[in-house]
Amino acid sequence: MINRPRRLRENPLIRSMVRETRASADSLIYPIFFEEGTNIKAEISAMEGQYRYSPDRAKEVIDQCLAHGVNKVLLFGIPKEKDEVGSQAYAENGIVQQAVRAIKKEYKDEVYVITDVCMCEYTSHGHCGILCGHDVDNDETLNYLAKTAVSHAAAGADMVAPSDMMDGRIAALRAGLDENGFKNTPIMSYAIKYASKFYGPFREAAGSAPSFGDRKTYQMDPHNVREAMKEAALDEEEGADILMVKPALSYLDVIKELSYNTNLPIATYSVSGEYAMIKNAGKAGLIDEYGIMCETATSMYRAGADIIMTYYAMEIADAIRKGDIG
Repeated sequence: MINRPRRLRENPLIRSMVRETRASADSLIYPIFFEEGTNIKAEISAMEGQYRYSPDRAKEVIDQCLAHGVNKVLLFGIPKEKDEVGSQAYAENGIVQQAVRAIKKEYKDEVYVITDVCMCEYTSHGHCGILCGHDVDNDETLNYLAKTAVSHAAAGADMVAPSDMMDGRIAALRAGLDENGFKNTPIMSYAIKYASKFYGPFREAAGSAPSFGDRKTYQMDPHNVREAMKEAALDEEEGADILMVKPALSYLDVIKELSYNTNLPIATYSVSGEYAMIKNAGKAGLIDEYGIMCETATSMYRAGADIIMTYYAMEIADAIRKGDIG
């Protein structure tokens, strides 16, 4: 007797019926960069099709997202002025705070706004915390991160997402939010953030490259997975509501391992370098950009991601609607 699993691959109807991995546009988050000024829409040269916007043009990009069925966004800010302590990160009228207010004023609860909480875009030295000499002072940084998260929540952010990788920052943010009346503001932790070369285009987009050294003392060694589980467990214990793995494609095994070790929702961030590789290879005619986009997104869901942050969010939402994913 011959076993015949091909019976369940006979046509598109039966293939869609027996799919093991399902996807929804509800799980997609689109990252957006905002910079200070007015009437700005500037293409990011390292990320074709991605732009920096001024807050007064937020409606343009949000309407585009909604037209594709994407109603969740992650905001990054690029300030005009930077200093040693990144004071524009937590300023009442900082760039992210301006963008949050603009979106919430126009869309209220129609759009779910998540804000990146970090210092690297705001510090003159480009590191993710407060310096003591040439080292990032972990505990001193926590106070600034908490102030930033509170300022974002006060501006109307629905969720905050700390990406700094300081020890103890989830507990610090949770305490700061709770003490200031934001007990119901969730925290999506960049719990497992590797020191990756895939971040290169983002650092151009956000102007966040460190002026000296690197971030290997606080971001994770790409060789380690047991350490990743420890980091995630600590963040869960401190009060994180969602755990993230970043980047996505080179760390699908980490997403899968995390799915065995937590009951919290798992997010992953398909980062700028992943987007740029697919976009540029497609443009060069070396690959089928749309097909590769679909295949890689499917791999993230298959590995165990419940939520995907991606610069392809709108295109993936269209692919899900057409049945090419999920």
